[in-house]
Amino acid sequence: MVRMKLFRLLCGFGLLAVLASNVWTISRWSESRGVYDDVCYLRQAHLFQKYGLGGIDTNVIFDGDDYLKNKLKAIDYAEWNDVKRAPCHTWIPATDKYVMQYPPGTGFALALFREELQVISLYVVTNVTILAFALLALFRARDPASLALAAVFGFAALYLMINPSKASYSVPPTMMLCAAAGFLTAKYFVERPQRRLLLITQLGLLVGLSVNFRLPNLFLAAGYCLYLSGAFLLARSKETFLRGLSFGIAFLIGMAPTLIANAINAGSPFSTTYGGVDVVPPELNRSVLLSYLVDVQFTLLAISVAWTVWLWRFDQGRARQVALLVAINLAVNLIFFMTHPIFTPYYIIPIDMLSLWTLLFATLDRRGERAADSTAFPQPANA
Repeated sequence: MVRMKLFRLLCGFGLLAVLASNVWTISRWSESRGVYDDVCYLRQAHLFQKYGLGGIDTNVIFDGDDYLKNKLKAIDYAEWNDVKRAPCHTWIPATDKYVMQYPPGTGFALALFREELQVISLYVVTNVTILAFALLALFRARDPASLALAAVFGFAALYLMINPSKASYSVPPTMMLCAAAGFLTAKYFVERPQRRLLLITQLGLLVGLSVNFRLPNLFLAAGYCLYLSGAFLLARSKETFLRGLSFGIAFLIGMAPTLIANAINAGSPFSTTYGGVDVVPPELNRSVLLSYLVDVQFTLLAISVAWTVWLWRFDQGRARQVALLVAINLAVNLIFFMTHPIFTPYYIIPIDMLSLWTLLFATLDRRGERAADSTAFPQPANA
């Protein structure tokens, strides 16, 4: 027991050291790195700071202070003086205006911090949140193997908050919500039935909120929807119906800012502000598939799949239910992204991390229960 406490303490200090290293790295980042997406997220943040909640309207004409022009000029964008040619803005015929294509969550998160320090502040806050969940996992471990697993996972999760999270400002807040949702998902299967309604409602809200940061996060809800629908069809009970209904309502409430933004910018809550390659029909593209195969995302995906199979094969009851939900979610998201005609180094990171956090906490709960059982019913000593 003393060794466990000492090892846990050392791992905790190790995680703090990684966080300190991340913060040092982040503190030297620049907001003008020549990436179009960065300019647009910062413009959304500027609109929120300037107009309050009215900043959800991203009409390009709201550039009276030349914020967008100046940002584009700073990165040597050739047509910086023509805002109608601004990158990551789409002309919407229904509203007859050029609007930003991204949902409002990332811009809103950046708007919470002072200009010139928005990106650094956002990354530091999300890194600290990931550390908190890593420490939570560390202190839930009840045996040396679980402790080692939690420590390795925590180090990897913090590393990923730099690379590939730095590729897009939308990734860090998504990673934060995935950690929280993973914890609640595992908790859902070990709590008493009376508490599951509250937990599934919280889960729906978190997954819905994630859509406001990245629209494809919509698919993170697929596994939950299918699992809850299946549970209701099998049980046909009031409890399973209410859980599915509560998840759905909370999910819609969570993504309400995106629906409102779509209504304002695209003319309908269910119309997209995206254009170009993002709205073409699904297709299997050999180069896209190969890009995933040699990327860190595929490694995380392979670990998720193997871990899910292990949990299904070597356990029974609740652990199998967790494995089933994760497997469904992985399958739906994999089909979507593998048939999406473009590749980025962070597209499947959200489903990877949601799955891995869920599997981690489910495994820790499972091993904790077994450790408790072995303590409560000790084996007789051999004569």
